[in-house]
Amino acid sequence: MNISTRGRYGLRAVLDLAVNYSERPVTLSAIAARQQLSEGYLEQLMVPMKKAGIIASTRGAQGGYYLAREPQDILVGDVFRALEGPLALVACISEENTERCQRKDICGSAFIWSEIQTAISDVLNKYTVADLIDREYQLDACKELKK
Repeated sequence: MNISTRGRYGLRAVLDLAVNYSERPVTLSAIAARQQLSEGYLEQLMVPMKKAGIIASTRGAQGGYYLAREPQDILVGDVFRALEGPLALVACISEENTERCQRKDICGSAFIWSEIQTAISDVLNKYTVADLIDREYQLDACKELKK
């Protein structure tokens, strides 16, 4: 199982915005340059994060992107769900699957998939963007993200 670049790069963009949270909006080109990401790909990631209420933007000469909520109010799981969709280790236990699997009562492995998915969800929902920024400061990595 792999987490796609959508989730990883999107989280990097959100962390970049969080480090610059008190500043004016951040341009997409500045984020792309600091994160060494394609500006076009990064732009695609911003759309679902805006729809999810994680980021916002302003247009114009002083425009750019900024966090729509405080960093401590954004869960890492929020970012991943906005970009990757609902957690779905296997289809029968997807977060959005409202239909009951026909084999659930006789499936000997369903509990394992459910337990793994719950563990992943718990970890993603345990940490906020603020927690990750604190970690970046401990690693002295935030200087690379400042304007």
